[in-house]
Amino acid sequence: MLVGVKRETRPGERRVAATPATVRQLAKLGLEVVIESEAGTHAGHDDAAYREAGADVVPRLGQVDVLCHVAPLTPDEAGALKPGTITVGLASPSAELQTVNALANAGATAFALELIPRISRAQSMDALSSQSLVAGYRAVLEAAIRFPRFFPLYMTAAGTVPPARVVVLGAGVAGLQAIGTAKRLGARVSAYDVRPASADEVTSLGGTFIHLDLDTIEGAGGYAREMSEDRAERQRELLAPHIAAADVLITTAAIPGRPAPLLVTTKMVAGMRAGAVVVDLAAETGGNVEGTKAGHDVVVPGIGGNVTLVGMKDAASAMAADASRLFAANVANLVELMTVEGRVVPDFEDDVVAGACLTHEGKVRHQPTEAALRGV
Repeated sequence: MLVGVKRETRPGERRVAATPATVRQLAKLGLEVVIESEAGTHAGHDDAAYREAGADVVPRLGQVDVLCHVAPLTPDEAGALKPGTITVGLASPSAELQTVNALANAGATAFALELIPRISRAQSMDALSSQSLVAGYRAVLEAAIRFPRFFPLYMTAAGTVPPARVVVLGAGVAGLQAIGTAKRLGARVSAYDVRPASADEVTSLGGTFIHLDLDTIEGAGGYAREMSEDRAERQRELLAPHIAAADVLITTAAIPGRPAPLLVTTKMVAGMRAGAVVVDLAAETGGNVEGTKAGHDVVVPGIGGNVTLVGMKDAASAMAADASRLFAANVANLVELMTVEGRVVPDFEDDVVAGACLTHEGKVRHQPTEAALRGV
């Protein structure tokens, strides 16, 4: 079977769905791999490296049996697929309903890496986790660049420089990586999450867990779930003094398939001191912080001076080499799971395969997306 890897064309997308290492992995399975020319340029892999790994490199992909990609396909790309084509990549189904419809109409079997079940044996295919790792690291670097002071404590002959106080909201993969990175830079870090198990994870990284007088909530697979507006308002009230005391605030809260929850209001930001920096990793899905704009810095007044709101966009793509290394491994591991004797044959009795499948045989298999298409 022919596995194709497309060159990403979405503005800001620098990752690639295969590396020379994963080309070798797929080739050992008996699969032929074809790469669109310059697909790996931004990730540090030139066409020669792919050829050396055993792939064919072509100016433009034609019809393939399996299409590997990073960003969601466009409706036109999905509509051009031959019936029975298998696609593996990110799909953003809740936001890309036209593409989902086009995939179903084309008779494609589409696998969305966002839908990989959160179970132990699927961890090597979990792209949400691998890319959140990159994004959490990047968020701290973006904050450190903009913050007008040091992160670590310095005791000098000229006086003592106090450490930066960093607050992280959301202690999933991105949040934990942000906590660890900020600690390594010498900051004092505290964090909050609605899930009770997060407290031990935060403290294990050297952070201080913020305990609020609220009931805990947790969704399926270890993700946070939506809360009532009354509870959300009470949470914001209790978080306000912690945010006011922070030099840097990093927000990472996300609910798969839904808009990001609003955690921080304009009033809360206004209580922060001059020079404070807020990095919103959820800016692309609506934002955790009121007033953030994806891909832009927004300067707003705080106590005695300005506060910078950083709306992160394409956070993982900003570190394309390592992000691609991890993402390509996620793709290859899922393809390997479905490969039998040189053919990719999805087994829908397998929980991982069934859970990740978005469309198959003209139907949308993911129930929330199917309901959204019906307007339910």
